[in-house]
Parts: sequence; structure tokens; C-alpha cells
Amino acid sequence: MSDLFDSAPAAVPAPVSPLAPLAELLRPRTLDEVVGQSHLLGPGKPLRLAFESGKPHSMILWGPPGVGKTTIARLMAHVFNAEFVQISAVLSGVKEIREAVAHAKDVLARQGRPTIVFVDEVHRFNKAQQDAFLPYVEQGLFTFIGATTENPSFEVVSALLSRAAVYVLRSLTEEELGRLFDRARERALGALAFDAAARERLIGLADGDARRLLNLLEVVRTAAAAQGVTAVDGEFVANAVARNLRRFDKGGDAFYDQISALHKSVRGSDPDASLYWFVRMIDGGADPRYLARRIIRMAVEDIGLADPRALRLALDAAETYERLGTPEGELALAEAVLYLACAAKSNAAYVAYNAARGFVADDGSRPVPAHLRNAPTRLMKELGFGREYRYAHDEPEAYAAGETYFPDGMPKVEWYRPTDRGLEARIAEKLAHLRSLDAQAKNK
Repeated sequence: MSDLFDSAPAAVPAPVSPLAPLAELLRPRTLDEVVGQSHLLGPGKPLRLAFESGKPHSMILWGPPGVGKTTIARLMAHVFNAEFVQISAVLSGVKEIREAVAHAKDVLARQGRPTIVFVDEVHRFNKAQQDAFLPYVEQGLFTFIGATTENPSFEVVSALLSRAAVYVLRSLTEEELGRLFDRARERALGALAFDAAARERLIGLADGDARRLLNLLEVVRTAAAAQGVTAVDGEFVANAVARNLRRFDKGGDAFYDQISALHKSVRGSDPDASLYWFVRMIDGGADPRYLARRIIRMAVEDIGLADPRALRLALDAAETYERLGTPEGELALAEAVLYLACAAKSNAAYVAYNAARGFVADDGSRPVPAHLRNAPTRLMKELGFGREYRYAHDEPEAYAAGETYFPDGMPKVEWYRPTDRGLEARIAEKLAHLRSLDAQAKNK
């Protein structure tokens, strides 16, 4: 909370030390300097209109790291000549919230200026901590701006969410990162030159994150100075920069978005897209065992009896990974992903199971018909248990035509409806034939 009791007017941005990190040195000082978020900051767009309105309003800025959430909050304080109070939800609690409230009251009383309270990583605050802001937001004591990398629908209490506009920020494109790269090179990197391969590699490693790009440039600049290098190529970048994992939060939206993309690519029978998302998740640090479990689920849910080999292959891939580990075992999982993507698709078993579950959950406990009951004792046989049961293997085609296996009074159901794809097409033919035998038996 280094900004909490800094009472310097926000109308003039504080000067930045030349020794400050590159990301701070190049932080935009005006709205037009912001790179990216044109869907929010372009002419006539929501956040641009908010800046031009003359009155700040509470908001949640939702987006991945390094896309400008803190910058936008600071610029809003600058534009509206408001006191800027920053709280980190990772390091702070109710005590810091109370101090922020007291500071806002003091600034309003002594200077007549409004306050913007910016809460970084607001999703880290629990319900009680988030609720602590509500009365002061309602009173208009300060404008609340929360920044989060997580879906606010799940992570921000509904009462606070209803009092704040939600703006979704996007990762920077390669073109936008390229503009930021050129700005940094011109303003802060002196005579240090970069070839096309170095530029491309640094932008790729940044992975849509502006702060990461500037931090990488700082690492390269330091390494170049230490080695007396004045021209940086792709190989120098590879040697100077430790391998960075892609932006990937194992418990956050990026995780679930990517597993969703993998599942839908498999379901959509696109092997290349399926392999891409699988490798993206492995590259991002996903647990291969988790991916193995999801691959098994895909085999059951989306392929089912259209190709029963898919489930066996998925299970074998999971077992292979357990035996070989990383990285060798990942190839087996990749093979399973490719097979599943190319296999015939059917969710008939999945649909039938859910329909049966729904029926049983709402239905009563129907008794087992007498002819289907077990009869291990003389008494049970005398009571007729199992007496009229027809042993299918003794019947023509090993099928007891016309027999019923449902409880008495059970309504007619047809939950499993095989598709005309893969092996299920043969299953559909078989069931159609058996039903014709049932019809013939009833007509006798």
C-alpha cells in the first residue's frame, strides 16, 4: 500500500526515476499512449466515454495480466484529478480498507478532491472484505475500481458486482506488442539493435502480456550490456532469457477455457486443433494426469459406442503416462487425443444415461417383477420368484422375443438411441431387428 497516504495531487503524474523498471518507465501518461484495448478505449467505446463523461464510476476491470488494468485506473485518477489509493488484495485486509476509507474522508474534507480506491487482485478478498466496501461505494465517498484475472461472476460478491460496471480487457495482439516493442526500443534501449528473429521471439515469449514483454527487454538489455553486445539476434535472446511458460493459471479461467477448447476440438473432429490445445496446456504447465482423465471422459462422452476402442486407447494412454512420465508419456496422451478426434462420434450413451438418471431421480422405487427375481431358496421358488423367466440362450437367436425387463407399470421409454455412425450403426441395426421380433411375438 505504498500509495495509500501519498497525498500528492493526481493531476500531474509523479516523475519516474530513470532507474525504474522499463515497465514503469514506459507506463502510459495519457489515454492515447495506451497500447491495446481499442474495443474499450477507441472513439465512442465504453471506457473512452467513461473518461469523457466528467464523472468517474465504479468498475471491475477483468483481464489477464499485463493488459493495462492498473494503468487505466491510474489514468482515471489523473483525468479526474482524484486521489489514487491502491490496495493489493494479496497483501491487505480489513485494516487497510479502513485506512483507505479514513484517507478518502480526509482528502475530501481538506482538499475537496474525490478518491479512487483501486483494489488489485480483488478476487483474493473474501466476502466479508469485499462487503466492507459497499457502504462507502453507496455513499459515494470514493470510486471503487477492482482489477481481477478471474471471472467476476464467480469471484466478486453480487452486491459489489451490481454497483460496478464490468469491462473485459483482452490480451495484446502481436501487432500491438510490436508497437510497444518499437516504442521501448526508441525511448529506452539506446543504440541496442534487434534483428527480426529477436523481435519475433520476444513478442512470442510475451504471450500477449505487455509487462512481460518489457521485463524480457530489460533482461536482454542487461545481458547485452554485460557481454558488450550491441546487436541482438534470436539466438542471443534464447540464451539470455530463461524459458518462460505460457500464461496459464492452473485454477483460473485460462485453464478452463483451454480444456474447453481441447474438448470441443476433439468433439468437432479436428485433429490438428485438438493437438494444438493439448500441447498448449502441456506447455503451460497443466498436469498430464488431469489431461489423461479428461481424455478418458471425452472417449466416453463424445465417442461412446460408435468406437468402443477409443475408451480402451484412452485408458492405455493414461497407464502409459504413469509408467513413462514426462516427457515420454505425453506422446501417448497426444496419440489418444488424435485418435479421439478422428474417431466416429456419438453421445447417445451419454444422453441415455442422463435421461435414465433423471427418470429414476423423480420416480418411485418400483419393485422388481417376480420373473426377474433371484430364487436361491425353496420358499422363494414356491412364491414364484423367477418362475416365468425365459433363459435367453435357449431362445431362437438367443433372444426372448416379447419379454419385458422393466418393472410392472413402467411407461415405455427409449433412452438409448444409437446413431448411424461407426459401430453404433451396426448396433442400431441389431436393435431394430430385435424390436421387430418383439412385434412379431406380440402379434402371435
